[in-house]
Parts: sequence; C-alpha cells; structure tokens
Amino acid sequence: MPGARAADAAAFALNDRAWAIADEMAAQASELRVAVRTMPGGARLIDAGIDVPGGYGAGLALARICMGGLGHVAYEPVTIGGNPMPGVQVWTDHPAVSCMASQYAGWAIKVGDYFGMGSGPLRAHARVERELFGKLGYAEQATRGVLVLETRAQPTDAVAAWVAERARLAPSALTLIVAPTASIAGCVQIVARVLETGLHKMDALGFDITRVVSGVGTAPVPPVPATDLHGIGRTNDCVLYGAQARFVVDADDAELAALVSRVPADASHDYGAPFSETFRRYGNDFYKIDPMLFSPAEVWLTSVRSGRTVHAGRLNPEVLSRSFAG
Repeated sequence: MPGARAADAAAFALNDRAWAIADEMAAQASELRVAVRTMPGGARLIDAGIDVPGGYGAGLALARICMGGLGHVAYEPVTIGGNPMPGVQVWTDHPAVSCMASQYAGWAIKVGDYFGMGSGPLRAHARVERELFGKLGYAEQATRGVLVLETRAQPTDAVAAWVAERARLAPSALTLIVAPTASIAGCVQIVARVLETGLHKMDALGFDITRVVSGVGTAPVPPVPATDLHGIGRTNDCVLYGAQARFVVDADDAELAALVSRVPADASHDYGAPFSETFRRYGNDFYKIDPMLFSPAEVWLTSVRSGRTVHAGRLNPEVLSRSFAG
C-alpha cells in the first residue's frame, strides 16, 4: 500500500542522520567557513552565512540536512537557453518523507521580534503541522533534533528554549543551523528544494504524495544576491523558470495525464515575470501571490504501472536572465 511506505519509514531516523551531518560540519568548520558555538541553554548553533562567509560546501551540507540525510544533493552544471551555469542535482527514493516531512519550510518560528522559517527533520518529531503530518503518516520519536532556520538574525537562547519546549526536548538536544537567503549556503539550500516544490504543488492539487515513489531534479544556482529580498527573488526564479523535476508515481496513465499540466509553474496566472517584480506588484505581500505559482518550471511524471511518461512545463531562460541581471 502506498500510504504504508511513509508509515513504515520511522526507522529512517532523520534526526540522527542530520545530526551526523551537522557533526561533520562542526568538525570541518574552518574548511566550510561556518561558526559553531554552544548557546547558554545548551543548544548547538551553527552559523552558515550570517556572521561568517559560509560557502558552497556549507550549502551542500545544509541541503542534505534539510532533507534529513535521506536525499542526495550534488553540484551539477545545467544548461538553460544554451547557457551553461552552475546547478544542483537532487534525488531521493523517499520523496514524501525526505522532502515534505523534513525539507519543507513549514514551521514558522516566531518568538518576540524574532522570525525564521524552520525546515529539517526536527519537524518530523515536533509535528506542529498536524494536518500535513496526518496526510504523510510519518512521525519520529527522536532523542535529539536538527532545525534549519532561513533568517538574517542569530537566534537567542529564548528562541532555542521556545523550539525545545514545542519539540518536547531539552535545549541541549537541539542543533540549530542558520543561513540568510543572501548567502551562498542559503541560496544552495533553497534551490535544492526542486523536488519539494513539485510535491507541495501536487499535495495542494489534492494528489496523495505518498504515492510518489522516487524523484530526481535539477535547478540552477543563482549569483549570490546583495540583499535577502533579491535573494528571495533569484532563488524562486531558479525553481519557477529553471528547475526540472522527474517523478516516478504509483498511478495509472489517465490520472497522471490529468495531473501533469497543473503541476509546473506556468500553470499559474502569476507566471511570466521575475519573482521580485511579481512581489512588488502585490505590494510586497507574499500571501497575495498565487500559491499555485511555486513549483518547478518543467515536470515529467512516469507511471510505475505502465512505464509511460507525461510531460508539461518549460524552461524560461529569458525571465531567468532578467532575474540574474536585476
């Protein structure tokens, strides 16, 4: 049964996998240009781009941690509109768990004036997103956990205590990793969400994503932006106009044929302009943008029942070029 795949996956121990990668980051802090410290309350904090440069090595580790160590991420050149550029390739044989139970930035961390979007495997233990985890049928009972925060501000001890309380763990059992959007590591971990955005779109369309068996995708890595606002624009554009995702799905041909045209970004009425322009058009209100926009540029769905593949979407080098130039 497709749903059983997620339910049986508790043995994956996503938090232990991610903790091991975080240990590697800490051991290679100088090489990766990250900073590691123990917060007063006992939580471990790894800075991958706020007060330190970070870099491509840190970005790769961060992307793997976001997927709970159950996704594979590597740098792979991509060619879009005849132009070669740096990119990432992501693949996993457990898409619903690695992407949606771990990588998806679904936990808003709001403590006083502090705000950061939380992703990573601690979400699978805390499960504050009850509706999503109910659909996934996945849960972990972890003794320690890892949370990645997309933020410009260093978390305080109060933030760590707040997260620990909601995760039912001691602060000393937490590793928090931070990187802003306008950093190399931040850009890499965001564009590595190529598969996650496709799964999230399928879920929003009412498709049972536990039936997605495997996935592989690529996305370009943008030039590092000067500000976080530009970073939000460029990283989104890398997915909306430059990402390609291929999913193997437990579904029949007719079902996939009806689904595929609705998945890519060009199915949205907000498609066609750099994300920063769209953002300004809506008065910098993220929630006014069509949520159906956030998905890969191009998608292939292959049925494990018939072996046939359906395809929709397209790369858009013109918009991507405008985004990078802006």
